Amino acid sequence: MHRGHAMRITAVFWDLGGVLLSNGWDREQRAAAVARFGVDAEEFEDRHRETAAALETGRCTLDDYLRATVFHAPRDFTPAEFRAFVLAQSTAFEPCLEVVDRLAARGRYLLCTINNESRELNEYRIAHFGLRRRFTAFFSSSFLGVMKPDPRIYRAALEVTQRAPGEAVFVDDREQNLEPARALGMRTLHFRGEEGPEVLRRGLAALGVEV
Repeated sequence: MHRGHAMRITAVFWDLGGVLLSNGWDREQRAAAVARFGVDAEEFEDRHRETAAALETGRCTLDDYLRATVFHAPRDFTPAEFRAFVLAQSTAFEPCLEVVDRLAARGRYLLCTINNESRELNEYRIAHFGLRRRFTAFFSSSFLGVMKPDPRIYRAALEVTQRAPGEAVFVDDREQNLEPARALGMRTLHFRGEEGPEVLRRGLAALGVEV
């Protein structure tokens, strides 16, 4: 956490995967896909590494990614089946989302996301988990063409929302994603969804966010 700021908090920016939702397409989800469909794990991971950045910055579609990583060879399953499996891996950390709901109900804070995610997966998760009613804006890597921890994604979020860094909190489960936000002057909370809502509430309160 980053303390010592005098400005009143007016905005809270949230990571999604690992904080409010499960990760969308991380190592654990990819391993499940390998087990389910029987693709070669090493080859799949090699091909994933080659295309992941393009996928998460919107330079290729999910269909492009699947052609490059899975359907470069004949398969006994379809792209639609694999795509459905990818989307089905997402789950919500409901108690943590309830904390966001309480903040939204207060109406005191601008609530937005800053996350790395492919466009199709991000749009699915926004719709499936009712995130439009919780957040005002989504600063997603696939929309902006830049990924955390690149400082440009945090600057864009602050500039578009017209918030000074000192009046903004950023919550993420990965320290490397918090460091650039902290360097800009944002207050930060290192939080993992499995730690639970009480840890989240205490962490936000320590930064001046009234839940």
